[in-house]
Amino acid sequence: MSNKLTVTNHNRNITGLTYVYPVLSRRAGGLSIGINFNINNACNWRCIYCQVPELKIGAAPSCDLDLLAKELRLFLNDVLHGDFYDRMEVPNEQRVIKDIAIAGNGEPTSLENFDVAVSMIGDIATELGVFPESHFVLITNGSLIHRPKVQAGLKALNDFGGEVWFKMDSGTPEGRALVNHSAQTNEAVLKNITLAAQICSTKIQICLVNYQKNGFLMNERKGFLKFLVVIRAVTTIKNVTIYTLARPSQQPEAIDLQPMPLGIMQNFAQDIRELGFDVFVTE
Repeated sequence: MSNKLTVTNHNRNITGLTYVYPVLSRRAGGLSIGINFNINNACNWRCIYCQVPELKIGAAPSCDLDLLAKELRLFLNDVLHGDFYDRMEVPNEQRVIKDIAIAGNGEPTSLENFDVAVSMIGDIATELGVFPESHFVLITNGSLIHRPKVQAGLKALNDFGGEVWFKMDSGTPEGRALVNHSAQTNEAVLKNITLAAQICSTKIQICLVNYQKNGFLMNERKGFLKFLVVIRAVTTIKNVTIYTLARPSQQPEAIDLQPMPLGIMQNFAQDIRELGFDVFVTE
């Protein structure tokens, strides 16, 4: 595996650390410092486009907070004061920390002491001068936001000026079952995204994939727009990001997956804009 950091090389082990990894992120537009709580490759969903190998159903294991703190300090100092950018051959225009993103190899809010970990990450990044200039992001499927410790973590995230990127790949239970292998109802999604938006700045991120060459089915499109109307009416959420595959899926469905054509995504984005959202599209 090359040590050159690119938008298509998201190797979690590129720096040899357990919890911390670098990404040149399409959505962030520069260097994103990832935090991976799910070092066991476990998630409560199984999205058909997921790039995590040997993904299994489950929760994040216990986190060694001392090791996480040590790694984060080490890594941030390397980026800020060391030769990280040169070693990783990062282009000059991308040599800036855009965000610290809690994401990784599964659903991060499944970590038992999620709230404690969020606070610690925020404290270290503030101490080293990364915050408030850089963003603090949680990328989540939103399915566990009803839990008190997750809500406490969102409050901590908000205290550091952070935001929630709430995954929403379908507006129907049928689409969610197909793409995410999730049994969540629209009612459950609405409850959790409303909670998220009440606690912390929240935006929606949508991954559209062309599965079995069916494109973007009309019933899915209509269901999505209908659900977004409800979300717009009951929350303060205004921002939506639409993206598609950039790296191969590691799931059994990979052979039947293709990126969604840009034109389809742009047309869908325009429909969403007409509902009152600000929409960003990236391939």
